[in-house]
Amino acid sequence: MDRRIGFIGIILESRDCVDQVNHLISESSSIILARVGLPQRDRGVSVITLVVEATTDEVGLLTGRLGAVPGVSVKSGLAKAVKGEG
Repeated sequence: MDRRIGFIGIILESRDCVDQVNHLISESSSIILARVGLPQRDRGVSVITLVVEATTDEVGLLTGRLGAVPGVSVKSGLAKAVKGEG
């Protein structure tokens, strides 16, 4: 299966889930190219964006695990193909 560039957007609606989300992200560090976090402490919400290079299965596994955490919303997208490939 082809590895493609994409993103995973994560919204944490509670500080209670931060440790669990960080653990899941750490377990998937091999597919993560970049991570940007934006805590909005005054609003009680945080946003994390991951840039990944992964297969659809790898992205699906991570987003599924993240989405199962209470207080977490997650969306993802992958590029259709990389120029120069089949």
